[in-house]
Amino acid sequence: MPAVVIANNGDVPEFEGRITFSVFVCVVIAACGGLMFGYDIGVSGGVTAMDDFLKKFFYQVWERKQEAHENNYCKYDNKKLQLFTSSLYIAALIASFLASKMCSKYGRKPTMQLASIFFIGGVALTTFAVNIEMLIIGRLLLGCGVGFANQAVPLFLSELAPAKIRGALNISFQLFITIGILVANIVNYVVGKIHPYGFRISLGIAGVPALLLCFGSLAIYETPTSLIERKKVEQGRAVLKKIRGVDNVDLEYDSIVHACEVASQITQPYHELMKRESRPPLVIAIVMQVFQQFTGINAIMFYAPVLFQTVGFGSDAALLSSVVTGLVNVLSTTVSVVLVDKVGRRALLLEACVQMLITQCIIGGVLMKDLKTTGTLPNGDALVVVIMVCVFVAGFAWSWGPLGWLIPSETFPLQTRTAGFSFAVSSNMLFTFVIAQAFLSTLCHLKAGIFFFFAAWIVVMGLFALFLLPETKGVPVDEMVDRVWKQHWFWKRFFNDEQVVEKKAIEMIHPHVT
Repeated sequence: MPAVVIANNGDVPEFEGRITFSVFVCVVIAACGGLMFGYDIGVSGGVTAMDDFLKKFFYQVWERKQEAHENNYCKYDNKKLQLFTSSLYIAALIASFLASKMCSKYGRKPTMQLASIFFIGGVALTTFAVNIEMLIIGRLLLGCGVGFANQAVPLFLSELAPAKIRGALNISFQLFITIGILVANIVNYVVGKIHPYGFRISLGIAGVPALLLCFGSLAIYETPTSLIERKKVEQGRAVLKKIRGVDNVDLEYDSIVHACEVASQITQPYHELMKRESRPPLVIAIVMQVFQQFTGINAIMFYAPVLFQTVGFGSDAALLSSVVTGLVNVLSTTVSVVLVDKVGRRALLLEACVQMLITQCIIGGVLMKDLKTTGTLPNGDALVVVIMVCVFVAGFAWSWGPLGWLIPSETFPLQTRTAGFSFAVSSNMLFTFVIAQAFLSTLCHLKAGIFFFFAAWIVVMGLFALFLLPETKGVPVDEMVDRVWKQHWFWKRFFNDEQVVEKKAIEMIHPHVT
């Protein structure tokens, strides 16, 4: 299992190196895992708004849409339709734990390759599905691909990146997710006019980013940390020189070797993860993922076309509005890329909480006031909803979206990194599943009140970020314990220095005791 480097002084070591073309290529190809995930988020919501898709697989929902006095909040309330979207995430949840073991035993690169193969298989089944069973099995395979990719890619990016720009490079994963969503929205808008198989084109194009990752990953390097961890020491040094662009990598190389030596003493990483001193990063990782979903973002992104149809836009106009929100998503994520290593993680999170809270309350207020169970919103109100959705998406895209993945990937010590991050990924998938499976039914029961439900969660998130989330800007991933957790007013209580000294003394006498 991976390990932790502990500095002997209070200063962050400055490792030599520069941003090389090799790192750029590795980042772009690896981030195609985010492109896969993002495209699926966008396409699954888009095809559920297409009549041809509904007539083929969810005929009852299509019939309900045709009714003259359909209930605005309940017309898409169908368990099987929700299962089409949410089944992927339950498969990803389970796959993330298997991916964690594969990451440690075989490396980050093969894990990403297997992710793309799962995804390609899922695309084939969903594209050529003739019944709902075939469709759901395809979604489960897609889920395995997402679970493996979301486990491997953020770790790969964090370990590959120099500390001073780790945030920006890691956020490329989220940036590619947003690009995938935007591309899916554009594709949905274009092929929605192709009858009766336009939805099959949308589903089939999902194979493109998977193929890019599958073949592109043959050309990228494994991370030096993973190579050294698996006893490929000289290969790890050689790769470190290539990605840093300098020959003198001794300081960083020695820190990685030391980290791996410490980590090699841990034979049961999941058991280690349950210890008191492992709780701070574990709690942060899980809570960040839970909060990311309870912003309400995936409810909006999954069902944006459905939501816009609900407030009165026609089918084509709803898909076009989704393209607009997708574009806002991409542009706003670039804001995070630029600012995350300058202003820090917490500032972006706190500002976004205020922004998202205001927009959710305005959306809920407009719908509660003017959208009844039948009829549509006045044009002015419908435009307000679209604008507020865009402002909401912007706030999420430069904060909880990318940082929900970045922070858990950089805060675990190496000996529990892959195991700990698997909890983050599985938590994300679990609560994404919950939101995807429950949103349309909850919308039917709570109506506009669902937006106030998410607003209440945003208040809790803001308080958590203000008081309990430490700043990790500029801190090397293997310095987090000493420089972050042990310095935080609340989390430092989980680290007993006397116990640490005693443990080190025992390890010196009995080096094989874990």
